[in-house]
Amino acid sequence: MPSSTTTETSPSRDDVSLSHGLKQRHLSMIALGGVIGAGLFVGSGAGIAAAGPSIVVAYALSGLLVMLVMRMLGEMSAAYPSSGSFSAHAERAIGPWAGFTAGWSFWVLLCTAVGLEGIGAAKIVSGWLPGTPEWVWVALFMVVFCGTNLAAVKNFGEFEFWFAALKVGAITLFLVLGVLAIAGVLPGTDSPGASHLDDFLPNGGEGLVIGLLASVFAYGGLETVTIAAAESENPVKGVASAVRTAMWRIALFYVGSMAVIVTLVPWDSKEVVEKGPYVAALDELGIPGAGQLMNVVVLVALLSAMNANVYGASRIAYSLVGRGQGPKVLGRVSGGVPRIAVLASSVFGFLCVLLSYWRPNDVFAWLLNMIGAVILVVWIFIAVSQLRLRRRLDREAPEKLVVRMWAFPWLTWIALAGMATILVLMAREPDTRVQLYSTGGMTLALAAVGYAWQKARARARG
Repeated sequence: MPSSTTTETSPSRDDVSLSHGLKQRHLSMIALGGVIGAGLFVGSGAGIAAAGPSIVVAYALSGLLVMLVMRMLGEMSAAYPSSGSFSAHAERAIGPWAGFTAGWSFWVLLCTAVGLEGIGAAKIVSGWLPGTPEWVWVALFMVVFCGTNLAAVKNFGEFEFWFAALKVGAITLFLVLGVLAIAGVLPGTDSPGASHLDDFLPNGGEGLVIGLLASVFAYGGLETVTIAAAESENPVKGVASAVRTAMWRIALFYVGSMAVIVTLVPWDSKEVVEKGPYVAALDELGIPGAGQLMNVVVLVALLSAMNANVYGASRIAYSLVGRGQGPKVLGRVSGGVPRIAVLASSVFGFLCVLLSYWRPNDVFAWLLNMIGAVILVVWIFIAVSQLRLRRRLDREAPEKLVVRMWAFPWLTWIALAGMATILVLMAREPDTRVQLYSTGGMTLALAAVGYAWQKARARARG
């Protein structure tokens, strides 16, 4: 049986550990703003085009699943604060191979996402400054966020605090303006009423499925707050607070904004996809400069995600190495920061950018497909880990259950059933089937390596 006392220490210097430089205000804002990702601003347009007004149902259903996952993760992270988050929990609950598989697959996901977000941010800036090469901006962003993450964890916290504050402010203002317009009290605008909601399921159940799959992956990144909590002043309090407010944050920012958009703008408007749903909605309200304003917000969302993913990738790598599951050099800590892990994560991210230019149609496309369903793999590990650890905690250390999963174990099983349903839906859709199989192949390969390593380590210990 896996040990219930998994520890994390740097393999190179046992007396050195991560700093606790994140303050509660940092963690609170990371939790608040972390839910507002680039996927919401950019990727939701395709979901609206497929599902129409029923995209609200799609985001509500996937949001319920995410709430359950966050509650499960919060329960474990409050009991066992760890920079490895779900990877450390999977090792403790299932075995080292599970921690290895969940951790390294998520590391690849985060590093690749850093590159993708850098490319997206560079496209926006080069659009403002025509003639400037995109790769220069990507390199600049990579240097900035690699540098801030190398210096001290409080730098990551400060960047995320202000990035999150701007995102929260922008989407709150959007929601206020939208609600006023729908109510017919915004000067210069007429209320559309329910005229755009008549055809609620324009493409039938198939459209709703596509919208559901798009919405599931828009929620990726919420796990960062449980990774960051390990470096906060009060990890248990930080995790508990973040998880308990997850429900209203998801309901307000995701489901609420989708409801406002499909009420204000016809779902089949070309601008929803071409300009993005938020820009299309603001244009519908006749607000001058809305497009550029939202481009600034999208740029901030992309830069915020880059910063958070460099941080998250480095901490996941550090945790894995601390548990003997990776190259020891990545576990070296100086100044409270795993600097080699930060550099390695940044280099991998920049390599992904180069691949997008060198081999966009084969290697880069293969890489994107490989990470397409990683978040679902992580969620499954979270649910299975929580099922096993909760029973152990109830028996051995009930005082550690500061956060409790609702209606355990029934809602955990319902969440697992929801994940299985999404996997089946992905297998039915041609666009997502390749992602599912590619991610499955990577997961099986990592699991095989992790299991072989686990067996070899057990034999070495005699």
